Amino acid sequence: MLPPLEPSFYEGDTVSVARALLGQLLCRRSDAGLAAGIIVETEAYVSQNDPACHAFRGRTGRNAAMFGPPGRAYIYFIYGNHNCFNVVTAPTGTGEAVLIRALEPAAGVELMQRRRGKKKSLVELANGPGKLCQAMAIDRSLDEHDLRRSPLWLSAGREVAREAVLSSPRIGISRAKEKLLRFYIKDNEYVSRRRPL
Repeated sequence: MLPPLEPSFYEGDTVSVARALLGQLLCRRSDAGLAAGIIVETEAYVSQNDPACHAFRGRTGRNAAMFGPPGRAYIYFIYGNHNCFNVVTAPTGTGEAVLIRALEPAAGVELMQRRRGKKKSLVELANGPGKLCQAMAIDRSLDEHDLRRSPLWLSAGREVAREAVLSSPRIGISRAKEKLLRFYIKDNEYVSRRRPL
């Protein structure tokens, strides 16, 4: 098992963690084998003045994982057929998380292709939150999972220079659309959608 990130990684402010997650490895072990991808796109969801955040109106059964502890998975189901994977951040009791929007496949590519469909190109395997959950076999059964443990964990990847990180408004939301809380690696072809600053 690739060594997991230290718990302290997730304890910074959510926006900083969203930037720092770029370049890290998301790893998923299953009976079929290991799949891993480099995180190339994220979105931060914060508790203060962010009505797009699922925890904005308080704790519910659906969003309970967002309230910690940090370093856990928050997974929700959307549009009746897609799972979305988030990394919980901020101190316990504060509902914040980072949505992982896209991965650059790094290991288990054939396994990811079987899950997504053989005809999918490498770029299409995990260039969106629903796609990456399908490629990595991430579903609601892993909600609240400790991301320092198999079968789903994050490990140190490659360093991304600050000047290579771009930001934009988040995608697919109807509220707080003006906030520049989406972060992605400049010129990376695996990003779900490219937008200028």
